[in-house]
Amino acid sequence: MHDDPATIRRILTELGDTWAIVGLSSNRQRAAYGVAQVLQRYGKRIVPVHPKAETVHGETGYPSLDAIPFGVDVVDTFVNSDLAGAVADEAVTIGARAVWFQLGVIDDDAYARTRAAGLAMVMNRCPAIEIPLLG
Repeated sequence: MHDDPATIRRILTELGDTWAIVGLSSNRQRAAYGVAQVLQRYGKRIVPVHPKAETVHGETGYPSLDAIPFGVDVVDTFVNSDLAGAVADEAVTIGARAVWFQLGVIDDDAYARTRAAGLAMVMNRCPAIEIPLLG
């Protein structure tokens, strides 16, 4: 199940507080910008990952996941579905503990590969919607 409530809860509460947000830039009109703010409000450290490597919400950005010089717990993915599988594969390579595909980001093959590699994964959901529901 791609949106298992137990997996959602586990990612948000147990698997770590450092979230690499792939597709996060300083563009306030993009969904990633607001989602990152919500995650910060709930105590998560956000790491912007975008080709421009911009600083967003006070956090230094990086051009790619493998350029981040410290460990990442969750990779939150704001890219088109056709690019998401490569992000999930890179998340496995860098040793992330979980992958989160945002609303509208769907790749069943990437989901299967990521789960087979031992990572928790949620697809087609938004942590900014889910985290306030945990109470």
